[in-house]
Amino acid sequence: MDKVTTLSQQVQTWLITFGPKIVSALLVFIVGLTIINWSARVISKTMTQRKVDASLQTFFSSMFSVGLKVLLLITVAGMLGIQTTSFVAIIGALGLAVGLALQGSLANFAGGVLILMFKPFKTGDLIESGGQKGVVLEIQIFNTILLTGDNKTIILANGAVSNNTIINHSKHGSIGLDLSVTVANDQDIAKTKQVVMNVLLENEKVLKSPAPAVFVSKIGGSVTLAIKPFTTPDHFGDVAAEVQEALHHAFIAHNISGPVPTSVVISK
Repeated sequence: MDKVTTLSQQVQTWLITFGPKIVSALLVFIVGLTIINWSARVISKTMTQRKVDASLQTFFSSMFSVGLKVLLLITVAGMLGIQTTSFVAIIGALGLAVGLALQGSLANFAGGVLILMFKPFKTGDLIESGGQKGVVLEIQIFNTILLTGDNKTIILANGAVSNNTIINHSKHGSIGLDLSVTVANDQDIAKTKQVVMNVLLENEKVLKSPAPAVFVSKIGGSVTLAIKPFTTPDHFGDVAAEVQEALHHAFIAHNISGPVPTSVVISK
């Protein structure tokens, strides 16, 4: 009986000493977990309303929720009298080690976040970056996927893309092509310009607005005509080839001598 009485007294003493701590820690855990889950839902809803990329929404929501839950557990452990200094030190050391190991990946992640937030380009745009050009197939957290005109897939690291010059040919919905042809000095320039303009207007892929332009850019041993049609980014390759072929046939039909394509330069 003495042992039972002693054990009962020890239990009562333990409950008096640690009971309030356990109850308060449990309440803090339940309330804190509820607030964290509610906050995560609010943040996710806010990002959805602001049309933040879906992959970015998931990442930020998860990072926010996990980070606060770790802090909540450390707080509850401290309330129960558990020394948390070692836990904080371990977490800090792990964070430093992971940061050093994933330095390149973190730079790509940061670049992906910047691209998704500031939107210098979007899926379907024709862009140039780092010496590569193609249509954007997908913008991922770490990489941007391009499709080239010859159906090759290019994977660009977002860190490099965000730090390099980006040329977005699709930003304004149209792209201009700078073509040039040369004709002999004895040709009727007004007639030649009209023939070139007719070729441009007959091509359905050449936009009427902005209107195409034809003008004399150089006079020397021959006359060079600058030709600037506008088209949509997905048709720029077709228009360059089709216009030059049509000019060849039109010049033969109108007895205009010597059209020699000299350059094809993509411009905004």
